[in-house]
This record gives sequence, structure tokens and C-alpha cells, in this order.
Amino acid sequence: QVQLVESGGGLVQAGGSLRLSCAASGRIFSSYVMGWFRQAPGKEREFVAAIARSGITRYYADSVKGRFTISRDNAKNTVYLQMNTLKPEDTAVYYCAAGREFPRRAVIDYDYWGQGTQVTVSS
Repeated sequence: QVQLVESGGGLVQAGGSLRLSCAASGRIFSSYVMGWFRQAPGKEREFVAAIARSGITRYYADSVKGRFTISRDNAKNTVYLQMNTLKPEDTAVYYCAAGREFPRRAVIDYDYWGQGTQVTVSS
């Protein structure tokens, strides 16, 4: 089993940047595909980005491509989401998740979830 804890959220002005982190427990972090999702008020949880076990291959939603970068450090059991040029529509609770298949963008394809971290982008 994997436990995930996100951090790094906060309030930022439009055009600014944030870096989210997700720390995983356990010694088998490198065996999981990792993803980031987000959920805005009144909306369904949506896919943001995913990264393969090796960290070499990455996959992004069209809405964040070119602005967000997912990365992982298997030695530190941590996955990151660097978010640049933030927009008010990026406001949401951001969740990291661990899964087995890559690339996958559906919520049901991920087995473990963190508690989420709030990102608010002001205009």
C-alpha cells in the first residue's frame, strides 16, 4: 500500500508559479506510475499530468501543456508538479495519485490518492 501526502499549494497571482510536491511512503514508489489531478468547485476531478516509472516519459492534459511540468525523484519517493504561467482557471484542489498503467488519465485507473492541496490563482 502507498500513502501520499501533497504540499506546496497556496495563493498566487495570475502569471505566477507554484511547485507542488507529493511524498510517498513505502519502498516501492518506483514501481508506480504517478499522476496529478485537480478538482474545481462543482466540477469533476480531471487529469493534469502523469509520469512513467522511470521518469522519462510524461503525459499532459492539453490545458496545461507547455505550462506545467511533472517530474519524480525515485530516491526521495517524491513526485513534483511545477506550475508556471498560472491562470485563474487553474484554481482547484490538486491531488497526486499512484497507479499501475501508463499512460492513463481516468480517475479509476489510479489506486492510491493523497488528501489534496489547494491552489488558488487570483486575477
